[in-house]
Amino acid sequence: MAVMASEALLTRADRDALPEDGRRHELLDGAIVVTPSPGLAHQDVVTRLAAQLLDALDGSDLLVLTGPFDVVLSESTVVAPDLVVARRSDFTARDLPVAPLLVVEVRSRSTATIDAVVKRELYERAGVPSYWLVDPAGPAITVLELVDGRYAQVARATAGEAIEVGTPAPMRLTPARWLTNV
Repeated sequence: MAVMASEALLTRADRDALPEDGRRHELLDGAIVVTPSPGLAHQDVVTRLAAQLLDALDGSDLLVLTGPFDVVLSESTVVAPDLVVARRSDFTARDLPVAPLLVVEVRSRSTATIDAVVKRELYERAGVPSYWLVDPAGPAITVLELVDGRYAQVARATAGEAIEVGTPAPMRLTPARWLTNV
């Protein structure tokens, strides 16, 4: 992970001016954060979780997208979550200019602290109702939901344990289900 710092806060226009180089460029509170493309195991977990969400949301007006896809939280914060769920009507062809209903971040070595600390605060501040942190190494999932404007852990499951969630739809989540031998 690399952080491009400057004395002045950078904006979305500054981030958009960066060349396409195959890496993920996010703007976090005015600082550009560059992370490498995710690996196979990471993407496999994202794909399996997205498939489960697609099944649960079938027939609804909600759209499930895997990242990177720009979510604009403010002029100085543009994130590219691993997975996002929002109302279909809230998306533009280019980005999601409003807070989504759900953000999922799958931890990797290069993003663990950003996902658990920095993005948690950004999503909380933006009013994202539900934030799931998935750790493929555990495997584990931590489900955070906004309670009085702050995230509270409402569920956690490891390996073969299962939890029930209601947002964005009633689902049973079992972390071991998302793992393969890739």
